[in-house]
Amino acid sequence: MTSVRVLVATAVPVERDAVAQAFPGPPAREVPLPGATLHRLAGPAGSGRFDLLAAGVGPALAAASTATALTAAVLTGDPYDLVVSAGIAGGFVPDATAGAALGTTSGAPVGSLVVADEITAADLGAETGDGFLPVAELGFGTITHRPPDSLVRAIAAASGAATGTVLTVSTVTGTAARAGALRARHPRALAEAMEGFGVAEAAAAHGVPVLELRAVSNPVGPRDRAAWRIGAALTALTGGFGKIAPVLESWNPHEL
Repeated sequence: MTSVRVLVATAVPVERDAVAQAFPGPPAREVPLPGATLHRLAGPAGSGRFDLLAAGVGPALAAASTATALTAAVLTGDPYDLVVSAGIAGGFVPDATAGAALGTTSGAPVGSLVVADEITAADLGAETGDGFLPVAELGFGTITHRPPDSLVRAIAAASGAATGTVLTVSTVTGTAARAGALRARHPRALAEAMEGFGVAEAAAAHGVPVLELRAVSNPVGPRDRAAWRIGAALTALTGGFGKIAPVLESWNPHEL
């Protein structure tokens, strides 16, 4: 079987380590890069190769670190087949009343998993007198990357993750008003995080498919630390990767 190379980019080391716990076997081998360090693992069946990267917080640093890893892989003649943005996230609370007004009743409760079928930059654009204009409507690039449909379906089936839009924000939502505005602009949004779009931009520049998997640690809205369940979300992230690793191992990147 062809060996699949997967780069998993998280924001911070604790997320990277949660992913690593899903893989039995010897400890990761550290591979230094300019400004970053890869943690190299073997896949559960020995056929896949997984590199884990704590890429940094926010879309800019995540994009830069991911691009560094992708470039280094190309220069060594062993490029990646897939990039996965992973970590914890805020989840939009299921709300039947608000959902009916927006045309959706979907949501992602704390402790659940979300796999993105759209990775969207939520606040990349311009505020105008008529409201927010995304950068794509201004004629500059894109705000959305779409992972391979067949892979998203397989990941959702294996992990039980909900499927929908994962938003990338540069400022974490801290009010009900901002949460409502984001949901109004993106009715399919299930979660928000800070790195997915940056990771996806780096992957797209290298022509590599991208996936985003998130475990929900808190509701999107007012910042109530007492409601955060970071430990439970990290445990869910580990469990999720334990279930999807065989899917990634057997995935054929040439069947997009």
